Amino acid sequence: MLDVRRMQVLRAVVTSGSVTAAAAHLGYTPSAVSQQVAALEKEAGVELLERFGRGVRPTAAGRLLTEHAALIGRQVAEAEAALADLRAGRTGRIVLRYFATAGADLVAPTLARFRAGHPDVRVELRLVDQADAASPDGEEPDVTLAVLPRDAPAPAPGSRLVHLRDDPYRAVLPKGHPLAARRTVDLADLAAEPWVGSERPGPCLDAVLGACAAAGFTPGFAVECEEYATAQGFVAAGLGISLIPLMGLGSRHPDVVVRRTRGPEPVRTIQAVVRESSYALPAVRALLTALQEV
Repeated sequence: MLDVRRMQVLRAVVTSGSVTAAAAHLGYTPSAVSQQVAALEKEAGVELLERFGRGVRPTAAGRLLTEHAALIGRQVAEAEAALADLRAGRTGRIVLRYFATAGADLVAPTLARFRAGHPDVRVELRLVDQADAASPDGEEPDVTLAVLPRDAPAPAPGSRLVHLRDDPYRAVLPKGHPLAARRTVDLADLAAEPWVGSERPGPCLDAVLGACAAAGFTPGFAVECEEYATAQGFVAAGLGISLIPLMGLGSRHPDVVVRRTRGPEPVRTIQAVVRESSYALPAVRALLTALQEV
């Protein structure tokens, strides 16, 4: 295999026309330059230089390797420039996994803000199911949005959690419900109601059940649908009440009312799971900042 460093020494000799001039340019001794060229000739199995007057000139093989050395030099310079841009956060590629209800309220405005300051950084979006958002699946995203408790450990080795926002649940009631006249509903007042389940098993449902347990009851689910828009439809039809996170209420059914809850207020915590190697990149940290600001 040809030694790239020795090819660059050969290029310096050919460019300057003499071993002595190349040595002065490279900061080597003439003897060291001659040794590097001799070693390269041994690797190539052919002479690369021939004497010409008081200097040297390349053989056909020497010209060939000199041309490739120049090409390699340009590629290395381009790689160094690209690496500098990546380290500075000017370019790069970020893979972001997100779940559906984070799309409109969180991801979309974040990308608009981020691209304004980082137009040459490509963000690839991958939609995943909330229940699987923090689970490894063979892919290696840089950032994954997930619902995880504030005190949760990082879900995978080599990752960290960055808190983004708390997403409170709202009581969704059919119009005409006795509690609809209140601005805020005590969670305990919903204990005897039939419930429309809007969450599948996982951290979101855990947040709802944990708040209900703190209020002294376990909700009785009359209908389970695991989808926010459908849950609103069941509530509007009078089949029960529901708790839906604020980020899941972007499109509201005309026949329901939405009220704050208390005693306690159920909250799901949105966190970013970030690969440690990615967190070192300025562009990734800038994206996390944009997520927190939004």
